[in-house]
Amino acid sequence: MHFLRSLFLTPRLFAALGALIVLFTTSYAVPFLLPAAQTLVWVLGAMIVVEVLLLWSSSRGMHAERTMEDRLSNGDENEITIRIESFFRLPVRVRVIDELPPQFQRRDVHTDLQLPAGGSRTLRYTVRPVERGEYNFGALHLYASTPLGLLRRRITMQAERNTAVYPSYIQLRRYSLLALHDRLEQAGVKRVRRLGHTMEFEQIRDYVPGDDARTVNWKATARRSRLMVNVYEDERSQPIYNVIDKGRAMRMPFAGMTLLDYAINSALVLSNIALMKGDRAGLITYADRVETVIPAERRGTQMQRIIDRLYNERTDFLESDLEALATTLRTRVTQRSLLLLYTNLESLVSLERTLPWMRRIARNHLLVTIIFENTELKELLTLPPTTLDDVYYRTIGEKFVYEKRRIVRELQSHGVYTILTTPQALTADTINTYLAMKARRLI
Repeated sequence: MHFLRSLFLTPRLFAALGALIVLFTTSYAVPFLLPAAQTLVWVLGAMIVVEVLLLWSSSRGMHAERTMEDRLSNGDENEITIRIESFFRLPVRVRVIDELPPQFQRRDVHTDLQLPAGGSRTLRYTVRPVERGEYNFGALHLYASTPLGLLRRRITMQAERNTAVYPSYIQLRRYSLLALHDRLEQAGVKRVRRLGHTMEFEQIRDYVPGDDARTVNWKATARRSRLMVNVYEDERSQPIYNVIDKGRAMRMPFAGMTLLDYAINSALVLSNIALMKGDRAGLITYADRVETVIPAERRGTQMQRIIDRLYNERTDFLESDLEALATTLRTRVTQRSLLLLYTNLESLVSLERTLPWMRRIARNHLLVTIIFENTELKELLTLPPTTLDDVYYRTIGEKFVYEKRRIVRELQSHGVYTILTTPQALTADTINTYLAMKARRLI
């Protein structure tokens, strides 16, 4: 029974059987073809027996092992490696099928490769998860066939594994490495010219060519008889909060990911950059009520606390309550802070409902509202209209684009800083705003 479960017929064998049926049918009209047909039956039977002996000569046949990270990065290409080792004494063709988690909705993923006798190969491919949570990888199925190609032997490796998909830690590592080497401009972050000096004095050191002449410390220069300069550093320990709206408006998808997931990935990176700059990073999430408040701190476990909390954040179809957010900020965040509010205002009606509360928050904190540009709508507007329906769609689309830009102007006119960005450029634009505000000493 186990033998039959692992035995599969190939299209080549079905083609040969079809040819034999045609030959036997023709032999009724042409009798001299019957001996040839009978001979071919014996030849085909002998080939099948030979292939069975070759494919089942080794009890193990092949071995395969899947290697991957302990956790996957949401929205990024994650590499998975499969190593296949052959125990056959002849070269074989192998089809490898990996049972991917149902979240990927992929059932046609397979790879064909050649394995030498007793040899091994390494197969690599990537997967891109678009939602956080638990992913269950199933078994590995190997289908081996000889050069005859009439039969296939299936070998199943029990490689079940549960893997968690976290917010984009690959993006986090990339920005951390660039920030460490002062190369954030490679990720689209602009260099910001500092306006004046911050008030935090760090040290006095020898002058080197290129130093600002305005930082020369003349008293120290007179004492040492050589030019000495004051060194200043950015003001540190400023509270930076990522405030994430989890209401129904954040369920809108772009490139397979919801706006909430884009906001979570950006908040993760910005929190890390803020900690590297010496500031304190915190997190607030809300929908119909405030659900998460992680106070802004600089301790070593802060990033892990933020990552663990962001992993479990979910959205639903409830309407966001900005009043609840304003009340929580008044009682829980008493120090003036930079608040980066990730939300999605789609109409002037939604702006009228939320603007009074935004203005109230902006009185006590530096509020930056981040809203999203509809990239698919912009692509639609670039297409020339060819029918009357296209004209209607274009008119409605232009109305939405106009309202979005009017929302930005209204917020800025009431003292609320606003970022209008695409989901793809969200992280770079948010970091640019944070660094610009530090350079202008707004926080």
